[in-house]
This record gives sequence, C-alpha cells and structure tokens, in this order.
Amino acid sequence: MSGKNLLYPENALIMAPLSGFTDLAYRRAAYRCGCRYAFTEMVDAASLAYANGNGEVLLKRGDEEDFLAVQLVGADEALLTKAALKLNERDFSLLDFNLGCPVPKVVKKGAGAALGQNIDHALRCFAAIAKVSKYTLTAKMRILDEDDPEPTLKLCAGLVDAGAQALTIHGRTRAHFYTGGVKFPIIRAVQESFPAIPVIANGGVNSPATYDEMRRETGCSRVMLAQGIMGNPWLFGELTDHLPPPTLDEWREVVHYHVSEMIALYGENSAMRQARKIVHDYLKGRGFPSALRAEASTLSTMSELEKLLDRAEPVQSSGTARCIR
Repeated sequence: MSGKNLLYPENALIMAPLSGFTDLAYRRAAYRCGCRYAFTEMVDAASLAYANGNGEVLLKRGDEEDFLAVQLVGADEALLTKAALKLNERDFSLLDFNLGCPVPKVVKKGAGAALGQNIDHALRCFAAIAKVSKYTLTAKMRILDEDDPEPTLKLCAGLVDAGAQALTIHGRTRAHFYTGGVKFPIIRAVQESFPAIPVIANGGVNSPATYDEMRRETGCSRVMLAQGIMGNPWLFGELTDHLPPPTLDEWREVVHYHVSEMIALYGENSAMRQARKIVHDYLKGRGFPSALRAEASTLSTMSELEKLLDRAEPVQSSGTARCIR
C-alpha cells in the first residue's frame, strides 16, 4: 500500500484534516458517501515526537484506504524533525505541513496560522521536515492579506522552492477563522503563479453552488472540503456524481455505521462520549426537532442511539440546508 509520490488528479475533491473528527471511523463513513482523498486528523509534532497523547489512534490507517495523507503541525524545528522521522516508520500517501490552523491552542505555540504569518520561520520549519522525510511534501495555509496577494505568494514561493509539491490555500485570513467571505482573487493569484503544481482551493464550500463558485472564481479544479462535510458526508457524492441528498433510511444507516465504527475504535464508553458531537452534526440543519438534538448531547450507549434513530423524523422536508428525501 505504498503511498509514495501520490498527488491529487484534476477535479479531486479532498476531505480536510479536521482535528477531533477525521479519525478512521469518520473517514469510513465518508468513503461510503463518495470520498476518495482523505487526511488523518492534524497531528501535533511534540506529541508525536515524545509519544504523548493518542497518536496511535490518530494515525491508524484502514486496509482499504488506498489514499491517506497525514498532516503535521508545530513550530519547533527539532521537534518537527523528530516527528517526521517517526512518520517515516509508517505508510501514508503524502505529508502535509499545517500553516493555517487558527485555533488558540495552536497559535499560542506559534504554530498553524501564526507560523504562516512568520514566513522565514515557517520556511525553516518546512525545510527541517523536507530534510528527513521520505514523503511527498505539501503545505496548507491561509491567505496572509485579503487585498494584496504578495505576502501569500512570497510564502508559497518559499514553500515550493523548499520542495512543496502541492499547496492548499484557505481563502480567509487567520483573523476571520471560518467566517466571512472567501477571497477568491488571492487563491487565483496562487493558482496562476504556480501552474506546475496542484493548487487546492479551500474555504466555505458546503453546497453545489459554493463549489461551482469556488472553481469558477479561483481557477482551481481541486477543492478541499472541511466544515461543509461535518454531518454531511453525502456532499462528496453530490458534488462528484450529482447524487441527491440521502433518504431518511440512508441517513440512519450512515449515522449508525459511523458510530459503530467509533465503538470498534475506542470502546463503547469513550466512543459514545465522542459521538455526541458527531450525531449532533448529522442532525443539524435537516429539520429534526430540537428535542432530538438535545437528546444527542446525552447519548451514552448504542442502544440509546438506535432508539433516537428510530424516532428521527424531520418536522419539515424542504427548505433546510441539508434536506432528507
């Protein structure tokens, strides 16, 4: 299952690395709905270097995963080197370096989006990984200025010179997190400046309309999905194969399957605590009554989930962001 030198083809639709979400169970649910290119959760370099935390579960790869990328985050060159060497002992399709995560626990360490704003340090960190990694290397970043493409292009040029073979550009600045308009012209400037490598557009895609807009306005054929697929893995099939939204039975089947896979991964007690947010996402925006969503916040057994699914009936079947057929 060697993943060496695999990159994204034209029109690839990629599932972003989502911390706290894209474990093996999450990916398996997405594969059932049309996902083909996926990431592990974002992995912290220090935790991996010192074997702290739940790295084994984060990095677990299923036998059926023909393509699986891993993403590393950190801002210490020595720790990134150690983490990259640890990853060399495993088998992934490529290694991505995170320069875009805006959450406080990451940026307070100078990593993620904070590192992306410190171009010289970011390039030193990427070079440290490139020096020891066996993998094809890519990078994911946020735009650095909403109006002027030059800072973003400067970082991109340095990454490409250091060996990045693809770039994923989130079209919002660090300050805007996941809200506000995506700045298509900055992504387009990157796409036009680096035609020899895949440039993947990211940010705000949650429907066919926003997907078409992203491709049209940026010139990128490759798109990364993030929050738009949380609770809605059917979006992959909707965008790639023009499939309709799920029926209620199809919805129930995937939710049940997803949580079953979580139980296989973590055991029922731990899995059900984690599954509360997952089930809530599946319920969100589909017209289910608020009482059902509140009930999802207290799930503790698979039996309770099955009862919830049996009772799940939308109070409205149209006019919602994610309808049920």
